[in-house]
Amino acid sequence: MPLPSIEGHAIGVLMMRLVHLCAAVCLVSPLSATNAVAQGIVPEKLTLEDAVRLATERHPAIAAAQNEVEIAQADRVTAARRLNPAFTLSSDSYPLFESPRPSFGNGQELVARVDQEVELTGRRRLRTSAADASIAVAEFRAMDQVRQLALEVRRVYYQVVLAKADLDVATGALGEIDRVIELNRARAGLGEISGAELRRLQVERLRFVDDVFASQLSLRNARAALLTWMNIPDLATSFDVVETLQTSGAAALPGRVEETLDGRALRAQALDARPDVLAARREVARADTETQLQRALRTPNVTVGGGYKRDFGTNAVVLAMTVPLPLFNRNPGGVARAEAERGRAQNQHAATTLGAALDVQQAINTLDVDRQRVQYIEREHLSNARESRDITLASYRLGAATLIDFLDAQRAFRDTTRTYNRALYDLRVSQFQLAAAVGDPTLQP
Repeated sequence: MPLPSIEGHAIGVLMMRLVHLCAAVCLVSPLSATNAVAQGIVPEKLTLEDAVRLATERHPAIAAAQNEVEIAQADRVTAARRLNPAFTLSSDSYPLFESPRPSFGNGQELVARVDQEVELTGRRRLRTSAADASIAVAEFRAMDQVRQLALEVRRVYYQVVLAKADLDVATGALGEIDRVIELNRARAGLGEISGAELRRLQVERLRFVDDVFASQLSLRNARAALLTWMNIPDLATSFDVVETLQTSGAAALPGRVEETLDGRALRAQALDARPDVLAARREVARADTETQLQRALRTPNVTVGGGYKRDFGTNAVVLAMTVPLPLFNRNPGGVARAEAERGRAQNQHAATTLGAALDVQQAINTLDVDRQRVQYIEREHLSNARESRDITLASYRLGAATLIDFLDAQRAFRDTTRTYNRALYDLRVSQFQLAAAVGDPTLQP
């Protein structure tokens, strides 16, 4: 058996490399296409309005809620239709096994007739009205799904903003430490400080580096969560948020929230505008109509019919009426169930109303406390922490402060800034919660 030539072996190796390259391209291409599609959907500079719009357009929960509306609309089509007539063709007394057999048309009783069940007591109207109420309930529930989704998207969007702000704080603190390390290297070279102090500062730098890593992880996870709410397949899609924690300057608004917002008026607005309250109200109307329909079913429908009869060669007209006798069943179970469902709908409406009022009041309370918290930090701690850090840093460079003093001041400023950022985030979320509780996303308290 001849051995393969060197050229044949080289060609075989080249072919294997080409196969591997094609396989790699086939694997990378879908990922690149997915990333390109995601980049086309998510702008590089993502605004809050864009995030809410994309989530509303793409999230499957919204599509499922719209499917519920379509189901209710299909049920309405069925409810509005009239009952179908019935056609009956019967043959009786034809002497099939006798001989001689008479003609088919003249040797039997042949009947052709049409029967129509007539709905009484306005059942079709009641059924259609109940279906219309079901459509309204489904539409309001879809709107409520959008309301809740928008609140969650706004919350997650500002989690990205908060993570970005915390990363800036951590990066700034690390940069300050690095500048001091460079200063101490020069001072150690001149013999002004010992090498031990420089090494101590380098060891302390690890904590600030770890803080940067933790902030980077929080930012990545927050971005992935926002992409999930927008139903973007590639959760590593790169984008940047536009808004900041200081957007709109609402944190600078003075006074308590009760001085600018009327809690009673907002609660009344919520009862008139919140989709879940409106859905519960329409559900009560649907249950009322369903109760009337079940009571109407106690009276049975009447079936009328007519047709043609040929009785052994004699032509005749057939007229018929069927009236069921409601002796044993007047739909007591259906009526009892409908009345129980109506009571349940009324109780659920009352519970939804109470929940909406509580949501509004709690949102007002939260906004009030969060606003005071931001103002307190700004007034009492933020500027003091910054001034203390700057003074301690200047003193440390002049040798009037110790390394421990500098590190403590740096950590205090970092922690105060983070607390302030968290307070600003909570204030933004409380504003969104109040708008969602009232049912007005444009509300700007």
